[in-house]
Amino acid sequence: MKAIVVTDQASGMAGMTLTDRPEPSAAINDVIVQIHASGFVPTELEWPSTWTDRADRDRTPSIPGHELAGVVTALGYGTTGLSVGQRVFGLADWHRDGTLAEHVAIEARNLAPLPGDVDFAVGASLPISGLTAWQGLFQHGRLQPGQSVLAHGAAGAVGTMVTQLAREAGAYVLGTGRAADREKALDYGAHEFLDLENDALEDVGDVDLVVDVIGGDVQKRSARLVKGGGTLVSVVGPVEARPADGLAVDFVVEADRGQLGEIVRRVRDGRLRTNIATTVSLDDAVATFTSTERRTGKTVIRVRP
Repeated sequence: MKAIVVTDQASGMAGMTLTDRPEPSAAINDVIVQIHASGFVPTELEWPSTWTDRADRDRTPSIPGHELAGVVTALGYGTTGLSVGQRVFGLADWHRDGTLAEHVAIEARNLAPLPGDVDFAVGASLPISGLTAWQGLFQHGRLQPGQSVLAHGAAGAVGTMVTQLAREAGAYVLGTGRAADREKALDYGAHEFLDLENDALEDVGDVDLVVDVIGGDVQKRSARLVKGGGTLVSVVGPVEARPADGLAVDFVVEADRGQLGEIVRRVRDGRLRTNIATTVSLDDAVATFTSTERRTGKTVIRVRP
């Protein structure tokens, strides 16, 4: 099968190549999925799991990418809940070969059914962004109706999901980003927008929940805005600053079939829009990844036409 591989962490994106790799086989509780579309997050190349297995052994050459939508073609021993020929989408294990390939072996529990009226590209754009937003808001942020949410990167793939889900839940959403992101953030449902390059972050006042996708100084300043009993949720590694009278939580997004089902249900009925910035073929993916063009949204790779 065709797949994109990485072999050298020092080379980063420049070390990506499209090559031939053996098709994977299904382990116990696995399925094999013929991938129609895949998502990719550039920061994957900074994650240790891209380069080593759980025992910290080198596993290169490895196939990156962890979001997928496709069709089940084979079941491993003991696999239940899915069937051959079923349309699925989901989030692949961090420590196994990923989804920038024509086929992937993945645990069945990491997948959810993809309805027939949802395009594969849309399905592939949802797992990381949708699950990160869902878990950040509701599991870790304990968001309640009437609360206020500071959503950093509000025009990005995660930020637009945070904004929409928070607003649907009855929250008041303050989005941040660059000046050029204002209209997009407001279009996706932010009640207000703050330009981090020109406006004072402190102007937003106190908030119940911060969802941070930036870190650094922005995170430290945001922590001071959290109300008593509020929460700062970080998806960019260990928190560097904690609210004076609240919680600070950092987490790694996890696959969850039930949550994927809730997310795709909202897409189908129009309550949730995905944020796809670019769609390219597998043949053109490496050139797209290494481009310096700025994109606010998800890059989706069409593995099959």
